[in-house]
Amino acid sequence: MTTKPPNRYKCSLIYILQFLYKSQNHIKGTLTICLFLFLSVSTKSQETKLSRAYERIPLNQIVLDMESETDYRFYFLESWINNDTVTVSFTDQKLPEILDVVLKNTSLNYYIIEEEKRIILLENTIIYDELPVAFYQENTSGEQVSNTTPITKPPPPPPFYTTTQTKKKYPVAKIGKTNFDDLKENYVLSGKAINAKTGEFIQDLTIRIKGTNLATVTDTTGNYSLTIPTGYHILSVRAMGIASDEREIIMYNDGSLDLFLEEGLQQLDEVVVEADAYKNVEEAITGSEQIDSEQSKNIPLVLGERDILQVAKALPGISSAGEGATGLNVRGGKTDQNLVLLDDAVIYTPQHFFGIFQALNPFTTKGVEIYKGAIPVEFGGRLSSVFDIRTKNGNVEKFSGEGSIGPVTGNLALEIPIKKNRSSIIVGGRGAYADWILKSLDEESLNNSNASFFDGILKYHDKINDNNEIKATAYYSRDAFSITSDSLYNYSNRLFSARWDHRINNKTSSALILANSNYGFGIDYESSSNTNFNLDYSINETEVKYKIRKLANEKHTLDYGISAKYYGVNPGSLEPKDDSSALSPIYIDEEQAVESALFIGNELQLNDKLTVNVGVRLALFAALGSATQRTYEENSPKNESTVQDTLSYGNAEAIKTYGGPEARISARYLLTPDFSVKASFNNSYQFLHTLSNNTTVSPIDTWKLSDLNISPQTGYQTSLGFYKNLKENTYEISLEGYYKRMQNVLDFKTGANLFLNENVETQVLQGDGKSYGVELLLKKKAGNLNGWLGYTYSRSFYRFDSDFSEERINNGSYFPSNFDKPHDVSLVTNYKFSRRYSISANFVYQTGRPITYPIGTYRYNNADYVAFSDRNAFRIPDFYRLDLGVNIEGNHKKNKLAHSFVTISVYNVLGRNNPYSVFFVTDNGEVKALQSSIFAIPIPSITYNFKF
Repeated sequence: MTTKPPNRYKCSLIYILQFLYKSQNHIKGTLTICLFLFLSVSTKSQETKLSRAYERIPLNQIVLDMESETDYRFYFLESWINNDTVTVSFTDQKLPEILDVVLKNTSLNYYIIEEEKRIILLENTIIYDELPVAFYQENTSGEQVSNTTPITKPPPPPPFYTTTQTKKKYPVAKIGKTNFDDLKENYVLSGKAINAKTGEFIQDLTIRIKGTNLATVTDTTGNYSLTIPTGYHILSVRAMGIASDEREIIMYNDGSLDLFLEEGLQQLDEVVVEADAYKNVEEAITGSEQIDSEQSKNIPLVLGERDILQVAKALPGISSAGEGATGLNVRGGKTDQNLVLLDDAVIYTPQHFFGIFQALNPFTTKGVEIYKGAIPVEFGGRLSSVFDIRTKNGNVEKFSGEGSIGPVTGNLALEIPIKKNRSSIIVGGRGAYADWILKSLDEESLNNSNASFFDGILKYHDKINDNNEIKATAYYSRDAFSITSDSLYNYSNRLFSARWDHRINNKTSSALILANSNYGFGIDYESSSNTNFNLDYSINETEVKYKIRKLANEKHTLDYGISAKYYGVNPGSLEPKDDSSALSPIYIDEEQAVESALFIGNELQLNDKLTVNVGVRLALFAALGSATQRTYEENSPKNESTVQDTLSYGNAEAIKTYGGPEARISARYLLTPDFSVKASFNNSYQFLHTLSNNTTVSPIDTWKLSDLNISPQTGYQTSLGFYKNLKENTYEISLEGYYKRMQNVLDFKTGANLFLNENVETQVLQGDGKSYGVELLLKKKAGNLNGWLGYTYSRSFYRFDSDFSEERINNGSYFPSNFDKPHDVSLVTNYKFSRRYSISANFVYQTGRPITYPIGTYRYNNADYVAFSDRNAFRIPDFYRLDLGVNIEGNHKKNKLAHSFVTISVYNVLGRNNPYSVFFVTDNGEVKALQSSIFAIPIPSITYNFKF
């Protein structure tokens, strides 16, 4: 459609509008004349009626159609009408009623000049044909004067004035459209912050109204909301790794503005981070930590591998049972009490090679959000923590990649645009050539061993439009290792997730998530004897979740949703490898269950100092058949002699249901703008358990569903903390204490046989646990020297008490858990000499973990026996380690084919022979303690990283 040429009448309207806006102090007569010019040509007596139906018709075509069917002519600028289509029908309706419907979801208003049969479309603003109420007031002498603050406030001036020049020449963003029925002094601006290169959401972006104290910070999905006065403003935005920018806006009404921002050119370690400067102080969540994968590149770790999970262990409250132990212990919880998610799908074993490496490609991983205190209401199913790991979106502008070559692994990630500036894929792969490490370990039995692993990931991302975005991730990892010549062990993770993010309106967004995860392990045994076999175990889960976030206003956010999950478990099978085998096949009945939840959370800023976050999650679980379950005599131990009955359940028949409400309560009070106190309380249900009789978690531990005889774990945690920023946010300090109680945690009976056991409830015990501690974290976030110092004092205890001696441990008294380490100190530092050269150091000290020692021997019935101490009454030697690294960046020439980064590091510089385990042997009637270590000598490495 050709733009309508301006005419004299149209120009006169604009001049009069400008004159009216600027002339509030002029004499009454002049204003009356101007008003008369409006009223003489406008009327509300339009009686033209139409009957039409439009099905996905562009707006400009609808305008042309109305012109052809009426005597009216439309006046507007072509640029005002976008390409959106309209679907609407009406019968015998007046023209104003039709225009109200057609223009409802656009930025356009209209003004009808009846005498001239003209309709003027206006972008965002409106034309007044009467003066506001109380525009005139009488002074004390009875003379009428102009009221500079009329009761009905007029809308902001149309943009005919000259605006301030911003850093980049973006067009002025006009937000909303003026509505006679909704005139306010302030309106809500909302939207998303998006990385223009990758399409990823930008969290912790500070959005500030220049020249005011009005500011907000984007959430984890890039959403923001800010209440802004009517009129013209400049938005100033800053974030870590994002170039600072400014945008001009004019607020006419509530509306949205998505911010597409460029990546910053500064080196990450040199940036003075203002974006999340106050996040630790202002957010109403306790015990949360965020790790960026890029940040971990300068931390010296074993064999030069970037590893966000190893970095997590350097934070207060997070540890493991020992060097080389798989799994993490968070605030005194067991390793199975952590929910680890990769793009919304559960990953059961996120580590390779006995816990030494993470099972995540560092170049496709964006980072991880860790919740160890106040857990968001959408998450459930674990007692201790959530590790929410996110994968990067691919580059939507150009083909790019990143990789590394190290002494053990090779990594490669490629980012491939599918549709420019809209969709992309990122694909990553890793492989290991680690056999030489096993041969170098200080353990003779491992010299003839071999080990390898690989993982691959593929992610598709498509930002369809401003309101719809789709992500899909597929991941697979596999480890294979042989400790002895006759057995080959393997374990694998497989997952898939798809997510549809949809913005319903300016204040409401939703996410629909489908995820599937599978974890399994196997043993392939071959020997000269006639006992060759294959052994398998697997657990599979599928989840659907739908959640909604509603920004009611700048001070009130509502999160709610529903989730449903299905579990299928193959508890284990053993099959002979050939017909001549002396073994018989063993098959354990499969288990299945469903878990569902309804959740709602409400974050409310009650005033400038106090913010509360209150939520509830209703968790439900049902163990399903087909299955057989034993019942046991009441007030008797569970063993073969107390079996009372065996019950059979049909397919999908409910065996036992569990569940209840889970509270999520936290609050933050600002003592000063940079000093706050926070408190939280939450309780949880966990319907999954690991079965293990090892001191440390093993890749071949099995997961067990709650059933008729094994109850779900439950627990609660309360915490209190103080958070302070110092020296203009250069330093960040926090001190947080917690107390946790747990019920129905699992342990094993002495000599338990857990695997391939149809009645595993006879081999395990359920008891209570408690933990408490204080965590201190001091961070320096800016300058040439940066890093953090973390200290944790914590205790973790368990108790298994019963009326029956076979179900008691430690005479029913509390004893330290296997991972109880009262003192834990971590120091991570990086010093930058220049933009290309830096050195890093990582120091760790931990109290030795508990162990049960033999304390004597005795003779009974002509046989010698060993007497052991109380459970975990002694400790192995304390653990400490120092790692050093030198980081060398390639030159920063812009037009290079690839940019390089070299890390030279030494792991365990001091050569500390830290014990991995202590075991006991009898030599000539004497009990001797022996110690095994993982890395007893310094381990040098050099890793070459490249990026193109």
